Amino acid sequence: MNNVFKALNDETRRKIVELLKEKELNAGEISKEFAISKPSISHHLDLLRRAGLISSEKRGQYIYYSLNTSIVEDLISWLLSLKK
Repeated sequence: MNNVFKALNDETRRKIVELLKEKELNAGEISKEFAISKPSISHHLDLLRRAGLISSEKRGQYIYYSLNTSIVEDLISWLLSLKK
């Protein structure tokens, strides 16, 4: 869970998660939404993937990223349990 919170601590990574909640995207499509370098986007994607927040699938020459909803659901459940 610590890796999830560390990954979400960055505004760029939170925006990537928001983009991926709509549909899966490749790194090029994601990078168009930001004014930072493609290597920086790759670094953010790697951190999100290692935290389990996103998954990746290679299709041809592109890697497509999608939101890992099970981790998001676990996070939401944990946060809601704090309310009790």
